[in-house]
Amino acid sequence: MKTRAAILWQLHKPLVIDDVEIPKLKKGQVLVKVLYSGICRAQYNEMIGLKGPDKFLPHLLGHEASGLIVDTGPGITKVKKGDYVCLSWIKGRGLDAFNSQYALNGHMINAGAVTTFSDYTVVSENRVTKIPKSMPADAAAILGCAIVTGCGIMENTVAAQPGTSVAVFGVGGIGLSVILGARRRGCSRIIAVDIDDKKLRFAKRLGATHVLNASHKSTLGQIAKIAPRGFDYAVDASGNKSAMENAFTVIREKGGTCVIAGNLSRDERISLHPFDLIKGKRIIGTWGGETLPDRDIPKYVRAFARGNLPFDRMITHRFDLEDINKAFNVLVNGEAGRIIVKAKHGQ
Repeated sequence: MKTRAAILWQLHKPLVIDDVEIPKLKKGQVLVKVLYSGICRAQYNEMIGLKGPDKFLPHLLGHEASGLIVDTGPGITKVKKGDYVCLSWIKGRGLDAFNSQYALNGHMINAGAVTTFSDYTVVSENRVTKIPKSMPADAAAILGCAIVTGCGIMENTVAAQPGTSVAVFGVGGIGLSVILGARRRGCSRIIAVDIDDKKLRFAKRLGATHVLNASHKSTLGQIAKIAPRGFDYAVDASGNKSAMENAFTVIREKGGTCVIAGNLSRDERISLHPFDLIKGKRIIGTWGGETLPDRDIPKYVRAFARGNLPFDRMITHRFDLEDINKAFNVLVNGEAGRIIVKAKHGQ
């Protein structure tokens, strides 16, 4: 059996759509018919080698999607054929299977425990979570990374309390999810900081109480007017060195927490003063919002159904799989909230 898939053959080159041979399922693996896939900047970072040389080329990409279970390999107990699932890069319950290798004209095409830029995909059991069929497939596609990371930061990483304040630097998919999560947790002041006025207007519609264009010279001064004693939380989702440093600067002393969710290149470093740490400021990272998929994804689906977490409003662009490189151009140009890619079976 073959499937269309987007293949990364070389760094700094567009993805190539081709038909690859699907490998036989091994212990702990399931075959999923992909409906929609989300696009994350993490994939673009892979395409340009942000973290260094890529020893797995050629390989497939994508790490959040919605789909249907088509077949199961040995040892599978979590899902069965016909189940409607969310795919995520974050490990949940179930077997942790070996990575897959697809085939194309004698070439081995590598894949991780989950890839999603294809019509069908072989996935490790612990990367799928069953969801109700009432959940729209397009919205479900962004549950596996954007929502669980952004909402998880507010829910799990910092456990934001009602009435607290948060500054969000960078309002792409993750930053917008942080804003939705902050609203859900009852934060009273939510400032969105970016350099794109269009994205800031979008952040305002999703729940930011204040917006600020960081290209202005008085960024920190303007932020200080909103929270003179500093913010309870700040989240960097921009992947920008200056923004990360500013996020740490704007948190309050004696308990303010800065969360780094963006990625810098391998040779970049941020700078901060140790005395700020002595004053009680905290800076931490996050691993997917400290999400437990089997606990958190159903919770976010229920919140969506009640209208308390309208993350479908984050989706600004839709592309067919064959146009995936156009989708990445939109992402890189900063034009999107969250982009989804429709596979052959998406409606």
